[in-house]
Amino acid sequence: MRAIANRQQAEAWNDWEGIHWAEHSERYDAMMGAFNAPLFAAAGVTADDRVLDVGCGTGQTTRIAARQAHDGDVVGLDLSAPMLERARRDAAAEGLSNVTFEQGDAQVHPLPVRGFDVLLSRGGVMFFADHIAAFTHLRHSLVPAGRLAFLGPQPADPDGAYARATAALAPFLREASPAARGMGSLLDPARIRQVLTAAGFTDIDIAPVEAPMTFGSDAVDATEFILAMGPVRYNLGDVDSATISRVRAEVQDALREFETIDGVCIPGHVWIVTASPEHPSSIK
Repeated sequence: MRAIANRQQAEAWNDWEGIHWAEHSERYDAMMGAFNAPLFAAAGVTADDRVLDVGCGTGQTTRIAARQAHDGDVVGLDLSAPMLERARRDAAAEGLSNVTFEQGDAQVHPLPVRGFDVLLSRGGVMFFADHIAAFTHLRHSLVPAGRLAFLGPQPADPDGAYARATAALAPFLREASPAARGMGSLLDPARIRQVLTAAGFTDIDIAPVEAPMTFGSDAVDATEFILAMGPVRYNLGDVDSATISRVRAEVQDALREFETIDGVCIPGHVWIVTASPEHPSSIK
């Protein structure tokens, strides 16, 4: 990997959490997949666009972009070697010839000046070491008429559906797991606007979107997935087995409320953010 600005995140996503995402990418894609349509509607990818997927992970959004920009080129960029290995394998299996994957830190990774028409991200931009520096660097890679579109979480609702479903876990979630550090960096729309404006973006729009997040086929399956996710696994690491068994049973009972014919679906809430690069002559 080339220069790295965020070594903590690079280490985390190349360790056990990144491996878990790579080995269970279909589970994470099912969890986030309902947000793909509004994200791509905001991005407006066209047939001949050049697209950069920032923090592409295992590459589902990169592959969607490659199919939409079928006469263009798509680059997926991520810190995680195990996730990129899965991304390359899945793209090859789908026969996509206009997509490449690069390992690097988007804050400092060498990018072609005005090399892309669209920058998109399904959450990866949360993890930058320096958000203003990173978005400034990314802006330089956009053509003047280019488009930025990314997704990020809304603040957690303590009375919301997910909090209710996982209430038994709440007393144990003391701190973020290594890969989850930074997830709360862009929760506030005012902060998002401040960062993007300082980085030279304009026409900033922040829209709330709700969509179902699928955690498993039934309550038992969803419980096992939630307990294996990085933040939960990290915080339960020193909890005794009897307590974990009790918590598992309580989460299973709570998740039954959300069982549907499509699996365990819990409403999720994100921001869809769009912006345009400010004209160079107006940036001081």
